[in-house]
Amino acid sequence: MRFGKACSTLVAVMIGIGSMVGVQNTEAVSRTELAKISVNANGSNFKYWNKEAAAYKQLTGYVKDVTNPKSKNFIPVEDRIAVFDLDGTILCETTPSYFEWMMHIHRALNDPSYTPTEKDRADAEQVKNAVEHIGVPVPNSGQAQAQAAVFAGMTLPEYDAYVRAFMETPAEGLSNLKRGESFYMPIVEVVSYLNANKFKVFVVSGSDRQAVRVLVSDIMPVDSDNIIGTDVEYFASHQAGADGLAYTYKPGDEVVRGEFILKDLQMNKVSNIVREIGKQPVLAFGNSTSDSSMLNYTINDNKYKALAFGLLCDDLVRERGNLKSAEKMRAACEKYGWTTISMRDDFKTIYGDNVRRTD
Repeated sequence: MRFGKACSTLVAVMIGIGSMVGVQNTEAVSRTELAKISVNANGSNFKYWNKEAAAYKQLTGYVKDVTNPKSKNFIPVEDRIAVFDLDGTILCETTPSYFEWMMHIHRALNDPSYTPTEKDRADAEQVKNAVEHIGVPVPNSGQAQAQAAVFAGMTLPEYDAYVRAFMETPAEGLSNLKRGESFYMPIVEVVSYLNANKFKVFVVSGSDRQAVRVLVSDIMPVDSDNIIGTDVEYFASHQAGADGLAYTYKPGDEVVRGEFILKDLQMNKVSNIVREIGKQPVLAFGNSTSDSSMLNYTINDNKYKALAFGLLCDDLVRERGNLKSAEKMRAACEKYGWTTISMRDDFKTIYGDNVRRTD
């Protein structure tokens, strides 16, 4: 394993990020302002949705129905489980690609504090090529393994600091926005609304679990133990390869990151929901076919009234939308019975009025 030092790593990454992206004036809604987004239980103060949107009406009508004790569709508080994908559902995934992919590329190719192996560099170049040339495939498990490798040996505070530093970089292709601010404001409203109605919200992401914890922290009412994601191994800093059953964590030890375990996509999302939540969700939100298993698991053979929503990336002005991808998701919604949400038609704003696509 390769071990770093927290202070030097953070300083170096900030220097590297500064040289990579330059200086940008940020006028978008800040993380502090995002954290203040609040919707009451009756939903009367939604601000960022088109109130005539079919998806909005269906969601609010559903919540009013299942939280009404007199309704035949009433769901007890303990069973009000809602699951959300992260990338492309809550957080922008087109700057120009997933947050964690871009951080992986930076770590392996542009971070002066890190010396990549030949394999590290080759793997990152493959991911970079896929980002720059739409349609070039990158195996999800292969990318996740490569990403885990370049951060292996970091302590938890070091890794968290690295993620926070990368959150300060500009969201490429969108004006006046940082990556850590690129949350969809209408979806943040939905999470607040569900929380006010005593739904337990989980984020079930294909991204690294700890990175998602850092990204979501202080933005939405989702506890860190309600974050499910792609996982890596963790070891004690003095474990030196010993089996965990034969090693005792000692004073002076720190928890450090290890190698890739599992990519949280498709059926793996359902497996992790069953394993970690232990209850079938009644609401699910996703944006791509990699969320299909989670959305279908939510609405199929559910003892409660349940809904699944598919978010379409169809806004080409306020977001780096892709109509081909949007139509693919729309077709999946029609096939499986999910409700579509149009970013273009249903959202009054996405990131705030000062953010536009720049290319």
